[in-house]
Parts: sequence; structure tokens; C-alpha cells
Amino acid sequence: MTIKHAPGDAVRPAPGRALRLRPGTWPGFAAAAWGVLFAVPSFVWASGGTFGAQSTVAPSLMTLAHDRVTWFLAVLWVTGFLKLFGALVGIGLTRRRGKRTGRFLVFCGGGATVLLVWHGCLFVVHGVLVEAGARAVAPDLLGLTRWYLCLWGPWFVAGGLAFAAAAAHYVRRHDARRELRLYGSVGALGALLLSVASAVTGVG
Repeated sequence: MTIKHAPGDAVRPAPGRALRLRPGTWPGFAAAAWGVLFAVPSFVWASGGTFGAQSTVAPSLMTLAHDRVTWFLAVLWVTGFLKLFGALVGIGLTRRRGKRTGRFLVFCGGGATVLLVWHGCLFVVHGVLVEAGARAVAPDLLGLTRWYLCLWGPWFVAGGLAFAAAAAHYVRRHDARRELRLYGSVGALGALLLSVASAVTGVG
């Protein structure tokens, strides 16, 4: 028996087929949004704009951007594209991929987690120490320190947690969980060693 619809009748979608995010995909999309939003200032400053930089970024960096120092502009462009690459990693972690691609995505997710949380925590800890009077900074840098404490530090940590959640969810719904955890751990360890080295040498 065939059911005929009247010409004016609207055909409703089957229950559960409405357009919506799959459960657990939001961390990957959050990481992607974080990467895109964070890339915008890099490209703006690399192009000569200073919007939002004068009060929230270290004066030494502002001077390099204002003077159009070639190597610093190159760093801004590279970091901007790296942030966009991070956005692609976040999107990649929203669904199952091939074996090699999955390994690479989880490796990058683990590395991004440690790098971002490390730098964010450094900013926050430094800001807390300054506010508590345990560490002194020049008076003209006090306002800047608060920006790093209240904006950049939490922003880095939030991005790191988004990548951590996205990578963890990807691993949980994959068959080769043990293997993927290994790749994620290697990425995280590499990022940790890089972060410690940059802190010790003062580079980065």
C-alpha cells in the first residue's frame, strides 16, 4: 500500500536524522575554532596592523613588528599558518581516519596539548607571582603581565585542553587504542622536551 502526500504537505525528516554534530566531535571543532581565531592576530600583525597588540603583547615584540623586521615577520607568518594547521588537526580528529593519518593526528594532538598547556601555565604562574609580590617587574609592564595572566595564559590552556579532549575522544572510539596512545604520548613527550629546552635556553 503506497501512502500519497497531498501537494501542500511537507515531508518531515525521519527522527534522529536532523543535522547536528555527532556526540564527542565538539572538542575537535573547538580546537579548530581556537586555531583559526588565534591565527588572525598573527596575520594581522604580520601585515602591518597593530590592533590589539599595543596593550596585550610585550613591547619588544611590538617594536619588531612596527619596524618590519624581516625575520620577525617571517615568524609571524609561519606561526599563523601553524595555527591554521592546528585547526586542520582539530577537524581531522572529529572522525575516524586511515591508520597512518590517525597516528599523525593523535601525535600532533598530544604535542599541541603539552605545548599550549605548558606556555599557558607559565604565563599564569608568572602573573600570579607578580600579583602576589613574589616577583618584580617594571611598572610599565605590570598591565601587560595582567593581560598574560588573564587573557593569553587561559587562552593557551583552553586550546591545549581542547586538543587533549579531541585526541582522547579519537583514541577511545578507535580499534587500535594502545597504538594510538603510544603515538600521542610520543608527541606529548617531544613537546615537553622542546618546552623545557626553550625554558632553559630562553629561546621561545
